[in-house]
Amino acid sequence: AMRLESPQFQALFTPGLRGVAELFEKKNYELRIAGGAVRDLLSGIKPEDVDFATTATPAEMKEMFTSAGIRLINNKGEKHGTITARLHEQNFEITTLRIDVVTDGRHAEVEFTTDWEKDAERRDLTVNSMFLGLDGMLYDFFNGYEDLKNKKIRFVGQASERIQEDYLRILRYFRFYGRIAEKPGDHEHSTLQAIKENAKGLAGISGERIWVELKKILLGNHVNHLVRLMYELGVSQYIGLPLNGDLEEFDRVTKNVQNQCPKPMTVLTSLLKTKDDVLNLDLRLKISKEEKNLGLFLVKHRQDLTKAMGPEPLKPYQDFIMDSRETNTNSRICELLKYQGEEHLLREMQQWTLPSFPVSGHDLRKMGMSSGKEIGTALQQLREEWKKSGYHMDKEELLSCLKKL
Repeated sequence: AMRLESPQFQALFTPGLRGVAELFEKKNYELRIAGGAVRDLLSGIKPEDVDFATTATPAEMKEMFTSAGIRLINNKGEKHGTITARLHEQNFEITTLRIDVVTDGRHAEVEFTTDWEKDAERRDLTVNSMFLGLDGMLYDFFNGYEDLKNKKIRFVGQASERIQEDYLRILRYFRFYGRIAEKPGDHEHSTLQAIKENAKGLAGISGERIWVELKKILLGNHVNHLVRLMYELGVSQYIGLPLNGDLEEFDRVTKNVQNQCPKPMTVLTSLLKTKDDVLNLDLRLKISKEEKNLGLFLVKHRQDLTKAMGPEPLKPYQDFIMDSRETNTNSRICELLKYQGEEHLLREMQQWTLPSFPVSGHDLRKMGMSSGKEIGTALQQLREEWKKSGYHMDKEELLSCLKKL
């Protein structure tokens, strides 16, 4: 048996958690930390979210919290066995131990249990199937800790059974592989075989759920290896990726964006060859409007909008921003620079502030212009001169320039 006493674990014991723990103890219900938070704590990482599991049923928890005057929020999870209690400005999501009675590859009908091993058995990967007592005692039925130490990603029990319970687990396998495995290609043959045989099941999973996982894969480690694997195992066609994705461009761009914090869409666009690829991806994955527009922007400009030779390499990008009428062109240009591997220019661009055009129609009226059309034309000409000067000319210089035009 192993007992955890790390500072990350100790830091979880807020007044809220102490209060919740006391209640469960008083009623003799077991309460343990579950899933991803245990994996993070064992890796020395402070978990962002902590989920709890318990032997108490939802009805028992509701009764216990209500009589203690503790507020319950968001009752949506109740039919799946999850109760969320709010104590000391903190939410605690606590789920009754469950077994899956019926699964259809997307959803499961569950039955409550008090058997910790049975609950662990229905979880996806061994590294996500552990529990941690509030005394620091580890409960590990499927060698998850061993796998975590060896950086191995394995399904709990039979891979094909776990996948058929929820086909999204194929992508979760890839995501955690990119997060935990040390090197590409360290898979069990039987796992890859199970993925290949069940890939078609992803066709029935909603685009929104797929996109959540895919985004994390795109920003994780071994992304080239994992995306190639998706093509080899026949996964790609069911998750909206183009049939003949440009894997060479993908390899090039993933190198360019390393350590640049790209948006997932920036990485993904390198697989896409045409505007239609972006639109088809959107149809399948229901990406956001902003993501779709970024994809279209990169496909359109990745070849034609490039740095200038000479002393002002950034100028074409700055001109593009100045000519654009859209508010987020600046951030799209930064993504384009990441895509193109222009690390040095990206840093300059991030420090550049949009200069404001120093001349207004009011200035031209003072000079005696009255026709709107004439003012409009003059402003346009002055803008061009300003642009040629690298946005350095001030109002006086521009207005004196107008006399020569």
